[in-house]
Amino acid sequence: QVQLVESGGGLVQAGGSLRLSCAASGRTVSSYGMAWFRQAPGLEREFVAAISWRGGSTYYADSVKGRFTISRDNAKNTLYLQMNNLKPEDTAVYFCAARQSRMPITTTRYDFWGQGTQVIVSS
Repeated sequence: QVQLVESGGGLVQAGGSLRLSCAASGRTVSSYGMAWFRQAPGLEREFVAAISWRGGSTYYADSVKGRFTISRDNAKNTLYLQMNNLKPEDTAVYFCAARQSRMPITTTRYDFWGQGTQVIVSS
């Protein structure tokens, strides 16, 4: 089993930045595709960004392209999401996810999920 724990969320003003981390334990995730999703109150969980097992391929939702950067450090078994120029509509709980495949997907069909970290962007 893989346990994923997100951190780095918080309250930030519009235009600010946050860096989320997702620490994996229980098993190495170096051969797993990984992703970030988010869920705002009353809405479905939506795809944010994804990365292949070595980080060679990355994918972004149109709404965050150019502002967010996904990365990973396999030596630390950790996934990151650098979020710049944050907007109030980015307010949500952010989840990391891992799947037992080298390539990620943009749907929610992942094998392992974290508990989420709250991001609130004030206007």
